[in-house]
Amino acid sequence: MKKTVIIVEDDRGLREELVRTLETASDIKCLAVYASAENALPKILEKKPDVVLMDIKLPGMSGIQCVVEIKKVLPDMQIIMVTVYEDSERIFRALKAGASGYLVKSCPPEQLLASIRDVHSGGSALSTHIARKVVKHFHLLGPSDSETENLTRREREVLDLLSEGFIYKEIGDKLNIASETVRTHAKNICQKMHVRSRVEAVAKHMAE
Repeated sequence: MKKTVIIVEDDRGLREELVRTLETASDIKCLAVYASAENALPKILEKKPDVVLMDIKLPGMSGIQCVVEIKKVLPDMQIIMVTVYEDSERIFRALKAGASGYLVKSCPPEQLLASIRDVHSGGSALSTHIARKVVKHFHLLGPSDSETENLTRREREVLDLLSEGFIYKEIGDKLNIASETVRTHAKNICQKMHVRSRVEAVAKHMAE
C-alpha cells in the first residue's frame, strides 16, 4: 500500500516542486494539493491521508491553526510542517499544535521523502538544527516536575527508544510487542507529559 499525502502550500512553484518530488517515490502517492487551509481542511478530514505536508504561512487560516483543527477530529493524523521559518516560536507553536515534524523548504528531496516514511512508521521528522533548537528550548525552561516519573516502566522504555530515534516497528521488535501497542504507549506518554506530539515528548525527555 502506498503512503498517501496531501500538500497544503500557497506558493504555486513550490507546490509543483513538492508534487514532482513525491512522484519520484514508488511507495508514496500525492492525493491532492491545496493553496489554502480553508480549502484543505474539509478535504483532509474526508480523505484521511497518511501524511499532510503543511505550510505555516498561508492566506487566511494559518498552517498551525489548521493543524489544531485537524487534530481535534483526527488526533492520529501525521503532519509535517514545511516552511522557510526557523525561529523557535513558530517551531514550538507547530509542535505543540500536534505536528509530527518540521522541515525547512530548502531540505533535499530525499530528506522530505524519508521524513514522510519516518512519521508514517512512528518516527519524527526534524531537520538536525531544528532538533537542536527544540532540545535547547526545553533546557532553557529548566527541569520540569519530572513528568516522566508518572510513566510506567514500559512507557519509559518506549520513550528512551523514541529518544534514540527508533520508529514504532523497531521499538516493537526490541521489546517484543506489537507496533500498535507501541503507538498506544506513545499516546499515553504524551498525555502524562502534557504534550501534543511524540516529538515534543522526546525533546522534553532529552532536556531533563
